[in-house]
Amino acid sequence: MRKFVVTIDGKNYEVGVEEIGADQTVVNTVAAPAAAPAAQAAPAAPAAPVSGEKVLSPFPGLIKKFLVNEGDTVKKDQPILVLEAMKMDNDITAPCAGKVSFKTAVGNNVETNALLAVIG
Repeated sequence: MRKFVVTIDGKNYEVGVEEIGADQTVVNTVAAPAAAPAAQAAPAAPAAPVSGEKVLSPFPGLIKKFLVNEGDTVKKDQPILVLEAMKMDNDITAPCAGKVSFKTAVGNNVETNALLAVIG
């Protein structure tokens, strides 16, 4: 059996590896430090209710730039921001006419269905 020290997230683990045959290897953990219990995060404050038409991200991406200013009145189907995904710029448009209120910031990475803005 050969012993190795493996470092994971700054913690050292000693492992033993025994070769059984050409195709098989068995790995045994010899000694590993006990993991400390994770600190429990405080519950998040409830989100403020959103009044108006939500603009959701159609796919994951990077908020590259806003095409209108916060509080501007926009028309239905007017581009309001640019979402970059897979090195392509995609215009995200207003689903209705109204005043825009952004719920994200330029430079943020967002997931699918993330709230980008509210038109109300």
